[in-house]
Amino acid sequence: MTNLTVWHDGDCPLCRAEIALIRRLDRRGAIHFVDVIKADADACPLDRGALLARFHANEDGELLSGAAAFAAMWRAIPLLRPLGLVARSPTVLRTLETAYIGFLRVRPTVQRLIRRAAKGRARVANS
Repeated sequence: MTNLTVWHDGDCPLCRAEIALIRRLDRRGAIHFVDVIKADADACPLDRGALLARFHANEDGELLSGAAAFAAMWRAIPLLRPLGLVARSPTVLRTLETAYIGFLRVRPTVQRLIRRAAKGRARVANS
């Protein structure tokens, strides 16, 4: 079995939702998740800024980032493993990385929209 550690941004509502989904799919407990916001510096292979700027994973001792890190995470989940294996193709991985870089550009806006929607729902629930 693969030894996989995934670092994630526990303050990001989008990241929290994604990690919650992956945790539910990870029935074998193959992935060790580390919330970069709460983790001690010793638990992080890079400084927090670098870990928060891009998605990172360590697969069997190899530090991966971006699309390669997502692909490693997918390979650890039986349901998503085929997608992770396809992503081993350099062409597929380059395409996924390009899409990921595009997503990183809009991520702050998406985070703000999600936080704003959550505040609106909380106000309605408290009314």
